[in-house]
Amino acid sequence: MNINLQLSTESDDSLVEKFVKSYHSFEGVSHSGPDAAAAIRPLLGPSSLGRVWLIYLGSQPIGYVVICFGYTIEFSGRDAFVDEMFIIEEQRGKGIGKAILALVKAEAALLGIRVLHLEVARTNERAQRLYRSVGFMPRECFFLMSAAISSADAQQGAQKHP
Repeated sequence: MNINLQLSTESDDSLVEKFVKSYHSFEGVSHSGPDAAAAIRPLLGPSSLGRVWLIYLGSQPIGYVVICFGYTIEFSGRDAFVDEMFIIEEQRGKGIGKAILALVKAEAALLGIRVLHLEVARTNERAQRLYRSVGFMPRECFFLMSAAISSADAQQGAQKHP
């Protein structure tokens, strides 16, 4: 199986957007369209924010994977979140996801990443088995919580720090 990752560049913008739309449709993510396209652009190329790789089977692009960088005191250094990973339907279940995650872990190590995180739907047992098979473990005593930051939050912050 000739699987590899290729760092996405600005010239890959439309292909990445196509895969993102497919992934968002598959997962029922409502964040697509112009906002999603704008969110992708800062990650293309060797970005300080993260990486977008296209997944290739031979010379055929079959998906993408994105990591976004952060920092963690708990793990003593740089961390990254596997933000999105998508493989076209006809290539699923063939071991490609496992191979890709091994490549992502190797790339992350080269980038000085100490730990990778990801989230998976509680109902997606197939994906959970895949992630466990490459070393991702649930942290049962924690759960991910999110708070969207609004323009009102920004205005409040600006008032405190003129």
